[in-house]
Amino acid sequence: MMAFALRRVFLVLLVLLNLFHAPAWSQQAVTGLSITIVEGEGAINNVRQRVNREPIVQVEDNNRKPVAGAVVVFLLPEQGASGTFTDGSRMLMTVTDNQGRASARGIRPNGQSGPMLIRVTASFQGLTASSVITQTNVAAAAAASGAGLSTAAKWAIILGIAGGAAAGGIFAATHGGGSTPPSAPPPIVITPGTPTVGGP
Repeated sequence: MMAFALRRVFLVLLVLLNLFHAPAWSQQAVTGLSITIVEGEGAINNVRQRVNREPIVQVEDNNRKPVAGAVVVFLLPEQGASGTFTDGSRMLMTVTDNQGRASARGIRPNGQSGPMLIRVTASFQGLTASSVITQTNVAAAAAASGAGLSTAAKWAIILGIAGGAAAGGIFAATHGGGSTPPSAPPPIVITPGTPTVGGP
């Protein structure tokens, strides 16, 4: 617990250092900052198994070169479909590696289904950049069916299921529920007449 608190203090000091002063190890001043989402965009998280696809971002300067030592903050939603990190909080602060990359490990989705917007902020030498990673929390069956599909295909499946359910409800409403079997035609009845006998 003490080590965790010291790590938090160190990261806060590092943020302040990046906001107001250029780091001593910096060879060249950075004049622009941007965030590129490497992994995690459009991921579908299994709510029941608390499985999440790890978001990874890359911080770059105005020349599209990776920025090492930038402070990155991942922030999960306070309400609705969300999750927590391993320490139980909704915020993770980390520092980019030599490739300018930072990852949000250990996200555990909560029990609510729906879109989850992960806000990402990076700071370096007084510059800041922000971005949003969109993921979706769903139940186990839907998560399994969405594995390996693109974001557009996953939304097409979700909309297709919803549209099919609506169409089925309309059909059932207009056709009396569709559970009554077709009626048989009425039987043919032959009634004999009264014979009459006439003269020749």
